[in-house]
Amino acid sequence: MVESVVVQLPKTLLGAIYAGAKQLYPRESFLLLRGKKRRGVICVSDLVVAPFAVHGLNFAQFNPYVLPSDFSLVGTVHSHPSGDLLPSYVDLNYFFGRVLMIVVPPFEGEECVAVYDSNGAPLHLQVTP
Repeated sequence: MVESVVVQLPKTLLGAIYAGAKQLYPRESFLLLRGKKRRGVICVSDLVVAPFAVHGLNFAQFNPYVLPSDFSLVGTVHSHPSGDLLPSYVDLNYFFGRVLMIVVPPFEGEECVAVYDSNGAPLHLQVTP
C-alpha cells in the first residue's frame, strides 16, 4: 500500500519563497526546506539558504557535500522562470530529501506552486495560515 503524503507549508514561508524567486527572476531561485515528517504529513517549518548555491538563467545548483549534517532537511524548492510547473529529468536526477517544490511566475497564489516526490509524482500541498 502506497502512503499518501501531504506537505504542509505556512503561508508566510510561501510568501518568502515567492519574494526570493521574484528578486532573482529571470534566474532560478533555490532554497532548502527544513521540517518534520509524521504519519504521512511533512510539515515545512523553515527555509535554509544553501551555501555557495549558483543561480543561473536556466539552472540552479548547490553542492550537498558542503552542508553540515542536518536531518531536519526535508527537501528543496526552486523556481522555473519558464513557467513550467513540472519537474525536469535533471530535477529528478538531483533530487534531495523527501520533496521537490517548484514555483513559477507570477509567483502569486497557490496555482504557482507544486510539490513532487522523488519519482516525480505530485504530492498534495496544504498552505496553512
